[in-house]
Amino acid sequence: MGYGLGVFLLAIGLILALAVTDNINSVDLTMVGWILTLAGVLVIALTAVQANRSRRSTAVVTHADGSQTVSERRDDVPPPAV
Repeated sequence: MGYGLGVFLLAIGLILALAVTDNINSVDLTMVGWILTLAGVLVIALTAVQANRSRRSTAVVTHADGSQTVSERRDDVPPPAV
């Protein structure tokens, strides 16, 4: 799952929803297209959230006296240009 799958679903969905005028018996291709479009947008959004979450890490260190130290690291390195 990733950006590629989301873009693929989005493209196929928009083609079915906006460009296809054929009819299949008891199947509304326009509705199927809109459902695929929504699924593609959802996959793209979930992939972006997951990629953002993986750039952050938290470490908790427990000392001998029972105290804890929490350190959070966030890598704000921009993704590579494509």
